[in-house]
Amino acid sequence: MTNIVKTHPKLYVLDNGRMSMDKNWIISMHNPATINNPNARTQFVEFPIYTVLIDHPEGKILFDTACNPDAMGAEGRWAQSTQQSSPWVASEECYLHNRLEQLKVRPEEIKYVVASHLHLDHAGCLELFTNATIIVHEDEFNGALQTYARHEKEGAYAWADIDAWIKNGLQWKTVKPGEDNLELAEGIKILNFGSGHAWGMLGLQIEMPESGGIILASDAIYTAESLGPPVKPPGIIYDTIGYRNTVEKIRALAARTNAQVWFGHDADQFGTLRKSTEGYYE
Repeated sequence: MTNIVKTHPKLYVLDNGRMSMDKNWIISMHNPATINNPNARTQFVEFPIYTVLIDHPEGKILFDTACNPDAMGAEGRWAQSTQQSSPWVASEECYLHNRLEQLKVRPEEIKYVVASHLHLDHAGCLELFTNATIIVHEDEFNGALQTYARHEKEGAYAWADIDAWIKNGLQWKTVKPGEDNLELAEGIKILNFGSGHAWGMLGLQIEMPESGGIILASDAIYTAESLGPPVKPPGIIYDTIGYRNTVEKIRALAARTNAQVWFGHDADQFGTLRKSTEGYYE
C-alpha cells in the first residue's frame, strides 16, 4: 500500500520596497498643534510594502500585489502629487514579478489573488494575474470603477492600473457586504472587514501547521500603534466608525484564535518577519 505524504502549505513574505509619507496619513492627528505648541512638527516616515504568497496544496494564493513597477517617474502611472506625497522606492529585485521569479513561480500559476483593497500600493500588479480569480470586496470594486469612469487620476486609486485590469480581462469574484469567514482553501479563510480605510476591506485568516494562526490585516490596521488601545485611525480613511469596529473585530478574533496579526505597514514588525529570500513559514 502506498503511503500518501500530505504536503504542508508554505507562506512567503515578499519584500516589495518602501514608501514614505507624512505620519498624519498613518496616524491621524498624531502630533496636533495646541496653544502651547502652535507649530507642531510632523514626520515624514518610511514603511514597508509587502505581499504574501501561500504555496498551498490546493493552489497558489497571493495576498495583495504591491505597486506597479511603472508607478514613479515623469511618465509614471501615479499622479505627480501622489509621487511627491507618497514616494515609493524599490530595487528591481523588489518588483513583484521578480520576487515571484526568485521562487520559481510564474504569474499564470497563481490560482487566487486576494486584494485586501484596490489602493495603488496594494493592487498595482493585479494585471499580471490573468489566469487567477481576483477576489475583492464588492463595495471596493464598485468604488474603484467609479473613480475610473470619472477619470479621476489623483488619489489612492491609480487610473492607469485600473485601465490595465480592464484591458487584460481579469477574472473577478466579489465578496458581498454580508459574506464573511469564506473558506478559500484548507486552513485559509477570507475575512470581510467591510468599510473603514477604504470602501471595502478584506483580510485572510491562515492556520499554519507549525507557525500557528496568522491574520493578514493589511491596511485595516496600519501598525501596532494603530491597534492601540486606544484605536488610532489613519488620515486616509473612508469610514471612521467602520474602521474602529474592524480593529476591535480583529483584536477579538486574534485573542479568540490565538493568532498573530500582521499589520499593513509596520516597519518594526516587518523587520522581524522572515522574508522570502530567507525562507518561509510552515
